[in-house]
Amino acid sequence: MAFSYKPLWVRLVQEEMTKEQLRVELGLSSATIAKMGKGEHVSMDVLDKLCTRFECQPNDIIEHKKEQED
Repeated sequence: MAFSYKPLWVRLVQEEMTKEQLRVELGLSSATIAKMGKGEHVSMDVLDKLCTRFECQPNDIIEHKKEQED
């Protein structure tokens, strides 16, 4: 499965918030932010924190991308 956090990054820009500010506010590790930057999986706890912070549903901050076949 491939996921993109592009909707989250767009939301951060709209709210004039940096990734570092988000990391500190939610108590996330820099490794978690790096994973999201690479489109890697993060825990449901992280998604819960993000959805609670932005008062949204998971599909508002992540999107599923179909993996391309080789």
